[in-house]
Formats: sequence, structure tokens, C-alpha cells
Amino acid sequence: MSDRIALVLGGGGLKGFAHIGVLQALAEAGIRPSLYAGTSIGALVAAAGASGMPISAMAARATLLQRRDLFRLNHVGMLLERRRASSIYAGEPLRALCEANVPACSFDMLPVPVLVNTVDVERGTQTVWGLPGLRDVPVCDAVYASCALPGFFPPGAVGGRLCIDGGTIDNLPVQIAGLNADFVIAVDVGSTDLSHSGNILSQGFAAIYMRAATAMMHALQLVPLTQWEGPPMLLIRPRIAHVGWLSFSDTEGLIAEGYRAAREALGHWETVLRSPRGSIFPCRHVRINVDRPKCTGCGLCVALAPEVMGLDASGRAHALSDVEWSPADGDFIHHCPTKALSTHTLSAAPTGRRSSAERRRQRERRSGKVEESGELA
Repeated sequence: MSDRIALVLGGGGLKGFAHIGVLQALAEAGIRPSLYAGTSIGALVAAAGASGMPISAMAARATLLQRRDLFRLNHVGMLLERRRASSIYAGEPLRALCEANVPACSFDMLPVPVLVNTVDVERGTQTVWGLPGLRDVPVCDAVYASCALPGFFPPGAVGGRLCIDGGTIDNLPVQIAGLNADFVIAVDVGSTDLSHSGNILSQGFAAIYMRAATAMMHALQLVPLTQWEGPPMLLIRPRIAHVGWLSFSDTEGLIAEGYRAAREALGHWETVLRSPRGSIFPCRHVRINVDRPKCTGCGLCVALAPEVMGLDASGRAHALSDVEWSPADGDFIHHCPTKALSTHTLSAAPTGRRSSAERRRQRERRSGKVEESGELA
């Protein structure tokens, strides 16, 4: 029996063109997903890939896409309905883009299973199309809804439900995709880096909205990754933080970076195949540094990462030990209000991040269920 590999493609606006480069790298490595899952543009690329669209065709279409092809102001709605208008932009261009790249069929007719993550805006619940009982709907309808960023595009009707961008709840749906998989390959393009962004006020409503959405999605995504107990995961994070969610300026560069990041991560694939559940790759040994003159002793790092950070007798932060981190770890570093925390890599780690059992013991220690022994899990 061949390995069941779930490929999960996250949302991220036009940053998601990097997914095309990832698909190219996987194809060259001979890795064929048995399940595709995605949110927003990740859902669009997943549905196109699962239907057999050539990667070269995806790249060509992405490169030709222009702003006018996607963003058309909803003049009629804003004029007639004003504050009750459902969106700033009209939905027809986005729907046309989905129809041009997604097969005109229901989920149960696809050659490879696909999961499309949305949010039922009326019920306020996550709805993943392609799951049992949610397959007899047009794939295109679900993909449009998954791409319908609230406020920017109108919600989409799918199987009698009114749905919006799934990133509102889960921008990288690894948990549901991993249920019946032996391995997971996840590609995060939407919330990889929340480094400082200057002059945000001068960039207008869209930039402020997307910055807020990125912070929200990033925070929501930390939970399933830091508490991962599913099949071994390869987490690919292209370096595209400098590209805006709605930027058309460097499509070829995004595709190239997705390819580079995937090729680099795939160097760990054989280790992934030998690893236990709860592992996330690639891993590295990291040392956490504290700039003591900058540290105010606010304790935020300890509150966010009590298994890694502590306060010494003088009230200053210190690292409890060197750590073994996957790309999912270390988010608390950038939360330091005085930028007193930094890291440097000691070496590539030969194994995955700590096992699910170790993380479970760690959570139990924090909740007082077992006696604290002082060691770092």
C-alpha cells in the first residue's frame, strides 16, 4: 500500500502563486499527493492541481494575471446600498478566475480528493467542502467562497450555505487534512513573518486590513502547529514576507521562491518518512539570546513560552536551555516589546521536533497535572 500524502496549501492572497513553484518541486521529486486541501488561493491551486492542470499552464496564467482582471470596484452596490454593500469589489472577476482554473464538476467527480476550507458566515462555523456529506456541490462554488475575503468580495453560496474565506478560522487546514494521511506536506504563505512594517497608516485601508488579518491568521495557526500530534509533517515556508497580499509585482519571483523553499525542505523528506507522529520538519538546534540591557522584565516571553523562558533572580528574562525547533516554533520572539530576544542556529537537528507525548507532558506540567521536574521538554 502506497503512502497517503496530504498536501495542504494555505491562504495568502497573491502570495499564493508560490504554491505553483512548490507543486513543481514535488513533481520533480516524484511526490504525488493522495489528497489536496487548501484555503483561499491555496484552495484554487489545490483544485487546479488535483484536476490535472499542467504546472506550466498554472504558471503562465498566474504571470499574465493583472489587477484589472481581479479587482473591479463594486460601484453599483456601493452607490445603491452604501453601508449595506456586501463588498468593495465585485465578485464576477474572481468567479471568472475560479471558473477558468477549476473543473466544472462536483467534488465526488475529481480524480484526486480535494478539501476546500470555508467559513459559513451565517452559522459562524468552519465548513470544509469535500468531506463526506459535503461533496455534492460544484467545486468552483466552494473555491470562490474560500477566496472571498470578507469586505473585499461578496460571500459565495455553496450548497445552500453562505460562505467566506476559510482563513477567517483556519488558514492552513492541516488537522482535517491529516486525519486519513500518513504524511502531511503543508505550505504556509500567508502568515510566515510578522516583522516590522513601517508607515502602515499611510498605506490605506486595504494595507491596514490585511495587516490585521495576517496577525489574526498567524495567531490562529499557531495552535494546531504547536500542539501537532498528527502524522509527520513537512512544513514549507517560502520567504515572501516582503510581498503584499494584493501585489502583482513579482509573480515569477513568488513561483521561484516557492520552488526554492520546497526543494530545500524536501532535503528532509527521507527523515519525515521515518519519523513518529507529532513530528514537524525541518528542524534546527537554536540558542535564544537575551539582550539584558534591553530586557525590562515584563515577563511576556515567559507567559507565551513558559517551557522555554524564565525570569532570573534580577527579574530579567533568560532561556532555560537550547531548543530544537521546527518552523512552527519560536513565535514569542517577535512579541518582545523591546526587541531584546534573538536567536541563532547552532546546527540542523537530525530529528523532528519533540514528540506528541513530550508535548503532552509539557502541557500537563503547566496545568499542574504532574509534578514539575525542572527539565525542558
